Amino acid sequence: MTDLAGSYDVLVAGGGNAALCAAIAAREAGASVLLVEHAPRAFRGGNSRHTRNFRVMHAAPTATLTEAYAEDEYWDDLRRVTGGETDEALARLTIRSSAPALAWMAGRGVRFQPSLTGTLSLSRTNAFFLGGGKALLNAYYRVAERLGVVIRYDAEVRDVRLRDGVAESVEVESDGEITTLRTKAVVVAAGGFQANIEWLKQYWGAAADNFLIRGTPYAKGRVLRNLLDQGAMPVGDPTQCHAVAIDARAPKFDGGIVTRLDAIPFSIVVNRDARRFYDEGEDLWPKRYAIWGRLIAQQPSQIAYAITDAKALTLFMPSMYPAITAATIDELAGKLALDGAALGETLRTYNATVRPGRFNDKILDDCRTDGLAPAKSHWAQRIDTPPYIAYPLRPGITFTYLGVKVDDGARVVMRNGERAENLFAAGEIMAGNILGRGYLAGFGMTIGTVFGRIAGAEAAKHARH
Repeated sequence: MTDLAGSYDVLVAGGGNAALCAAIAAREAGASVLLVEHAPRAFRGGNSRHTRNFRVMHAAPTATLTEAYAEDEYWDDLRRVTGGETDEALARLTIRSSAPALAWMAGRGVRFQPSLTGTLSLSRTNAFFLGGGKALLNAYYRVAERLGVVIRYDAEVRDVRLRDGVAESVEVESDGEITTLRTKAVVVAAGGFQANIEWLKQYWGAAADNFLIRGTPYAKGRVLRNLLDQGAMPVGDPTQCHAVAIDARAPKFDGGIVTRLDAIPFSIVVNRDARRFYDEGEDLWPKRYAIWGRLIAQQPSQIAYAITDAKALTLFMPSMYPAITAATIDELAGKLALDGAALGETLRTYNATVRPGRFNDKILDDCRTDGLAPAKSHWAQRIDTPPYIAYPLRPGITFTYLGVKVDDGARVVMRNGERAENLFAAGEIMAGNILGRGYLAGFGMTIGTVFGRIAGAEAAKHARH
């Protein structure tokens, strides 16, 4: 049975990157801390288990980052992918704070490696965790335990009771029993509602039944719903989410990053009617991969197929599932249960419009189509070299963007404009302040790290006073 006895200055709801950063920061500031994680120990860490890197501003090369990545370029990248749907002040705070975060993380046992090659092309912008997100989490949990943070697994926060902007108590369910805890400050870092299919269906309808959830099945959005129902100011479009194209053969939940497919820039993508529906070469993959889940979600039956040939095999990291291959397009269509004549016509039309240039998978090259709608703007090569290759695609939902509004101290803002006295938020539950739509590779971890540290420090400060 999970023991929740005790009195704590700060309660942290959640067990992923943002929650751990908050718990460690609060404990290092002198507060007693209880961290409540819904998942069992073996599945602790939320979506952070499946991460690989975080996006970091830096003025000069480091041991694991090349060149420089300045604030204005970082901001411009974010502004373009969000279409301006971001709080600039909070965004720039996140960007600036990412630079010192690198050393803070290393000081707490996180190790980094040179970035990977392939379609991500992130050696200049993103620091990669040695051992991935699981290693990062293990390092943080070791530090938290050593510092004296009390950690309880299989324990779900059901209710943060608010009165006049004050979190008076927290109800936690464990082993079928509900315990009411009183604490001086609360940090909510419990994620979004992406694993709550019924909630997703409120915005997507029956299409949500075909969505695959890349991350934890424990992100049901209970804490988020609880706070919104009590007057926390919502932020972010509830229909927006970090949704990528993943292998349609992936499991319903927790498939993780290995199910993502990076073949799209070097393929044509067709729906179940064997028709293309978007520009596969619109921009560099780190700035566009997170739009493809939404695009596929809008297609019939929420299914699509990336089709390419032998020339592309070494250009992307393959799925954990084997490619579907065939000697001819007709044979490939049969294996995909697509109309062979329709797929053949789509491919012939595409090949006829390819205007080859100097192919370069690392930059926006000049290989494009001419007269094709939708166009393929870059990396267009004729698909004519057997074996022909295909991957089935479905929307893979990582996290939702609906959240609670916060200020620059991570304090939750209420609908009446007042700031909650002792309630703070970090991670996916507040990411919509900064990510109104779109995504930059590694930026979710940056938001969680930065606002986790802020929330923990501010919660401890409140507890002291």
